[in-house]
Amino acid sequence: MAGDRPAPQATTAGPTVGPGAGATAVTPGFSARLTAPLLLGSLLNPLNTTMISTALVAIGHHFGMGAADTAWLISVLYLASAVAQPVLGKLADALGPRRVFLAGLVVVVASGLVGTFAPTFGWLIVSRLLLGIGTSAAYPAAMAVLRDESARIGRATPRPVLARLSFAGLGSAAVGPTLGGVLVMVVGWRGIFAVNVPVALIALACALLWIPADPPRRRAADGRAPRLDLDPLGIGLFSTALTVLVFFLLDLSHPVWWLLAPFAVLTAALVWWQLRRPQPFIDLRMLASNAALARTYLRHGLGYLLIYCVMYGFTQWLEEARGYSSGHAGVLMLPMSVAALVCSLLGARTKGIRGPLTLACVLLTIGAALLGFLSGSTPLVVLLIAGACFGIPQGLIGTSNQAAVQEYAPAESIGSAAGLQRTAQYIGAITASSLIALAYGQSASDGGLHLMAVVAVVLGLLLIVLTVTDRALRTRT
Repeated sequence: MAGDRPAPQATTAGPTVGPGAGATAVTPGFSARLTAPLLLGSLLNPLNTTMISTALVAIGHHFGMGAADTAWLISVLYLASAVAQPVLGKLADALGPRRVFLAGLVVVVASGLVGTFAPTFGWLIVSRLLLGIGTSAAYPAAMAVLRDESARIGRATPRPVLARLSFAGLGSAAVGPTLGGVLVMVVGWRGIFAVNVPVALIALACALLWIPADPPRRRAADGRAPRLDLDPLGIGLFSTALTVLVFFLLDLSHPVWWLLAPFAVLTAALVWWQLRRPQPFIDLRMLASNAALARTYLRHGLGYLLIYCVMYGFTQWLEEARGYSSGHAGVLMLPMSVAALVCSLLGARTKGIRGPLTLACVLLTIGAALLGFLSGSTPLVVLLIAGACFGIPQGLIGTSNQAAVQEYAPAESIGSAAGLQRTAQYIGAITASSLIALAYGQSASDGGLHLMAVVAVVLGLLLIVLTVTDRALRTRT
């Protein structure tokens, strides 16, 4: 039956080496068929996080809304993804990654259809919410599939395989603004929702055919089926606290200070409950004892905060302050996309972590400083260089931090650990969208871009300090 997992014993891959050799070739594992659906599914979430950046102005004009309102299309996907990634990662570890991977793709198809035919802005919000949930299944499930394949053949996942998975996410995120601009120019802004349907259907068909069936779940010592403990109260507290924080952040020009009180209460309750649970939603004890992994999450979130400030803030400035069309803005972001693609491949080939991360942090800070000098009269070549300054770190940060998670996370919970990595990334993105809304208000301007640049430079310097002082990285230079 297609999709069934082969027996763990070695299988014959061809004729024996010679007469009477009596040896059979061991199945190499990690074939192109296995990885193809994983790559297709894993590109959907990063692609949709950035593809909409060149469509926000067109959507705002269609529904008569400004930048502060359309920022919800960014935040709602990140909010859904920040919660869903670790939840679905835990489900992949417990129920089996193939099941979770397939279910996520079905939700993606539904979200694409809702967005394509959405009659109101509210339906677009619903579409992005479903999209965040559906696309969140792929990456943690893919990491768990690779873990199971490693266990089956008795060999660690080769770094080139992890590099391709990282490249799929980074590459799709990098080309997202350019692809989004082309779609808006050719078929209109609804195209960025519609494109998810065929991609998800192709990934679904490939997964049904080529991803092996999930291995049997381990039974308890008494022979009973293992208990699935998702910690619904922990998930609810985390979701509610994050939602309250998003509502506060999205209106920093007129902050609703009283929202900080329920946020603090919810956060305290979450910490208290997670420390009491034997199998918590977020294993705070593990993070406290695994400082290297915790610092990896912090670096990842801060790095993508800066990257997404440019991904959204710079493209909106190009369209509204400089007057470029969505298609032209996408083309202007092409150097950033190409730089990110190239550097993700180069970063995957390096054996160290600290060196690429340090270089990425320095370039992020330089790029942020450069934004502070842009204006309506800035030459085109400088705009291209500014974008490229953020493309290089985008490629290096993603691959390096993925390698760090693979090294520092417990093997039995790699799915949920990978999900938490993406959660850190999305919290950074939510903060970025809040900073953009504060800086721009209803329309992008030079002053708003410069304010965003000042904050980004400060955060870039902090990121450099966090990286060069990390003792765990010194053994992986």
